[in-house]
Amino acid sequence: MFLLGPALLEVSARRMLNRLHTTHGVPARTAAAEFPAVSAALDQHAAAVRDILDFGIEGASSVPAEVLLAGYVRGLLDHVGEPDAAPMVSEPPADALGWVQADWLQMRLAGVCLYAGDQPSR
Repeated sequence: MFLLGPALLEVSARRMLNRLHTTHGVPARTAAAEFPAVSAALDQHAAAVRDILDFGIEGASSVPAEVLLAGYVRGLLDHVGEPDAAPMVSEPPADALGWVQADWLQMRLAGVCLYAGDQPSR
């Protein structure tokens, strides 16, 4: 019998990552092409995401990367919504210069996009 759960989970994860790519990935990469500091920060955030998924999640190799990344993003966004969380900007920067001053959350979300873009398609 075919189970829809895992397939729907992957579709949902891809949908979330596609939206994130539109709001964070493309604008951040555009800013990175103009500002080396943004490029360096994006690389560091993408490497941190890679390390979290590779070394911080037991059995991660058996779960599709899209599902892991979407789960990580959901966790970040849930944490930001908690009352004791540090205040962060809720919207991504509006222009390339804004990415130079982007807060940690916005850079981490863009780093997720950078890392996701480096993953092989399945």
